[in-house]
Amino acid sequence: MTDPTSTADPACDPAALYRTVALIRGFEQRAVELVRTGVIRGGIHPYTGQEAIAAGTCAALRSDDVVTSTHRGHGHVLAKGADPARMMAELAGRSTGLNRGRGGSMHAADFAVGVLGADAIVGAAVPIAAGAAWAFRRAGTDRVAVAYFGDGAVSQGVVLETFNLAALWRVPVVLVCENNGFATSMRTAETVAGTILGRAAAFGIPATGVDGMDPEAVQRATAEAVARARSGAGPSLLECATYRFDAHHTWEHTARPRYRTDQEVAEGRSRDPLHLQGARIPEAARARIDAEIEALLDQAVRFACAGPYPDPATALDHLYATGMRARAGAL
Repeated sequence: MTDPTSTADPACDPAALYRTVALIRGFEQRAVELVRTGVIRGGIHPYTGQEAIAAGTCAALRSDDVVTSTHRGHGHVLAKGADPARMMAELAGRSTGLNRGRGGSMHAADFAVGVLGADAIVGAAVPIAAGAAWAFRRAGTDRVAVAYFGDGAVSQGVVLETFNLAALWRVPVVLVCENNGFATSMRTAETVAGTILGRAAAFGIPATGVDGMDPEAVQRATAEAVARARSGAGPSLLECATYRFDAHHTWEHTARPRYRTDQEVAEGRSRDPLHLQGARIPEAARARIDAEIEALLDQAVRFACAGPYPDPATALDHLYATGMRARAGAL
């Protein structure tokens, strides 16, 4: 991330992009294993295969910019700079987590690095980011908000309503659609009439299709959209074509629903962002980064497993921003 006082587009750093992709990939692999062993309860939505989008978009942001995320949000949270150890502890429901174990996989937030939160409500990240961007504009700053959402969210009413207001008010928000081809198990072609880019065009929002498997392509497209937002020209939409390598949810590892063929999955995995970006840096640098990531994630797992669970007596704490505590029996 660049100096918050700089207005220049961030230069592409191939090694830094690879490190972020490798961190997210390794984190998700460890998290899936912790689901299998029961350390993480309830399962997760793995981000495996989509790492180029989180890495590329966040590489184009400043530290004072903000993002809002989805139910599949680990990659966004990590790419924006959250501590992997505290993130892993959050998934494990420990009080040492980013949100004291109360947010879990689908509601992680870290205001210190600009992560306003993941959200399990489909499409909810869009109005929240637009609201933050509107506040930035009202305050006279050039900060930018990024909203992540999937192809399954593009027909949600609140998303389209937000497109309208964002365009009317020219708020500095970058709308990032992660189109992995499926809304859970239903294909995009069966759920989206017209096109995703066309939805943005209907509101006069510039929209660009991006190779969502290529971190550098995503970074370049995001840098242009961010520059537009900072200049006061308003929102942009990026439709990042990607492919989810793993299950929609780890529940599928047991239930094994068949909505994709083995051949389709193999073809989808053929352009792995980890390998694509890794080929752009020297082999020695890649090996060094891989070793650093392994050590970092080893420590993250130890930290998560060592943390205590929240005290049930504090279940009603932190419900109000004022610090007021709910009355026992009120919920």
